[in-house]
Amino acid sequence: MNKRRVVITGAGVCSSLGDNWEEILKTLKGLENCVVYMKEWDRFGDGMNTRLAAPYTKELRKFDRKKTRSMGRVSRLALQATDDALKMAGLIDAEGNVADVVSSGRCGISYGSCMGSMDANMEFCWMMENSDCSRMNATTYVRAMPQTAASNLSVYYKIRGRIITTNTACTSGSQSIGYSYEQIAYGFQDMMLAGGAEELTAADSDIFDTLFAASTKNDTPKKSPSPFSKERDGLVIGEGAGTLVLEEYEHAKARGAKMYAEIIGFGTNQDGNHITTPNQETMAKALSLAIEDAGISPDDIGYVNAHGTSTGHGDVAETNATESVFHRAVPISSTKSYTGHTLGACGTIEAWVTINMMNSGWFHPTLNLTKENLDPECGKLDYIMGDGREIKTDIVMSNNFAFGGVNTSLIFKKI
Repeated sequence: MNKRRVVITGAGVCSSLGDNWEEILKTLKGLENCVVYMKEWDRFGDGMNTRLAAPYTKELRKFDRKKTRSMGRVSRLALQATDDALKMAGLIDAEGNVADVVSSGRCGISYGSCMGSMDANMEFCWMMENSDCSRMNATTYVRAMPQTAASNLSVYYKIRGRIITTNTACTSGSQSIGYSYEQIAYGFQDMMLAGGAEELTAADSDIFDTLFAASTKNDTPKKSPSPFSKERDGLVIGEGAGTLVLEEYEHAKARGAKMYAEIIGFGTNQDGNHITTPNQETMAKALSLAIEDAGISPDDIGYVNAHGTSTGHGDVAETNATESVFHRAVPISSTKSYTGHTLGACGTIEAWVTINMMNSGWFHPTLNLTKENLDPECGKLDYIMGDGREIKTDIVMSNNFAFGGVNTSLIFKKI
C-alpha cells in the first residue's frame, strides 16, 4: 500500500519550559533546568527520599465548566494543550468555533497518560479503606480511567473518527504520534490529534524512589537530573501535556495550513524480556524500524533527541543502542535535563522541541553534563553540552522507552 504524506500543522504544550516555542526557546537558552524542591512532600518523611520535581506552575485557563466537570488535572492539561494546537492549526477561529472537519469522522484522536487523576483514584481508595462511599460521585471513574484524556477530548471537540488510547507509560506521547501517523498514511483518517499528558503527584516520584531510580540531590535541584553523567543518581518527575495536529499533506495544502514538519518514520516494538530493565538489542531495533519506514540512511539524520532519563541502566542501554544503529557519533541531547521526566507527556513535548530546533538550526545541550563527567559506559556519541550548538539538518529523530519494555522512535523532516 502506498503511504500518504503526513505533516504537522499545529501544536500546543503545557510545560515547565513554557507554553509556546518563544517561551520554550528562552528557557532552553537560559541553560537552567525547571527542577525545584517540593517542600509539600516533606510530609512523607523518611519514607520517600526524593523531594525534586518540575511542576507546571502556571494557572490553567478556564474552559466551559459543564464540559470540564468530568476532567481531572491530567485531562485539563491535555485540553489546554489541544486547544492551543487546534488554534495554531487554524481549526478554531477567533470566536471559538471549531472547524467542521474536526467532527467530520475523518479526524481521530490518539492520546495517552500513565494513569488518570490521582484525586479520583483516592476516592476509590477512601471507599475501600474506610467502607465509606461518600467521596464517590458520578465523575470519579471518568477522571480516574486511564483513557480519561482521550475520551474527554473526543467529547469536548465532538471528534467522531478513530480513537487510540496509548497508555504505555513513558511512550504514551510518542506512540500517539506514531499511531496517528499510520492512521493518516494508510488512509484511515485525514487528520489526527496526537498527544500525551501527566499530572504531577508524589506517588509518581515514589514509584521510582522505591526502585532507587529517583534523584536525591535535594539540596541542589539545578544539578539534577544529569543524563549520561557518571554523577547521575536518578530521574526527576515533571508535569505537562503536549498535543500535535497531524494531517495528510494534500488535505493541509488544500486548506492553506502552515506545515511545521513532515513525519517520515515511526518504529515501535517490545522487549519481551523484563518489566523494568531496558533491552539494548530491541531498543536498537525500534530505531532501525523507524529508519527503514522513512526509507533513509542513518547518515541522513543530523540529531537525536534522547529519552535520556538519567538512570543508570537506561542511559547506558539507550546510548549504546543508538551507537549500534548509527555507527558514528551522531549529535544527541536530552530535553529531560530541563523538564525532568514528564512520563506520558514526554514523547509529544520532546517531539515538538525537536522539530522546532530543526527548523531554527539551534539544538539545546544536555544540562549537568561535561566532558569530564561523561559516563564512559555510555555509547560513543556526540553529546551536545555547554551552550548548545548550531546544526544544519533536514532530518531529526526523537526516541522514547517505557516500563513494560516499550520502545519508540520517530523521524521528522523539514518541510
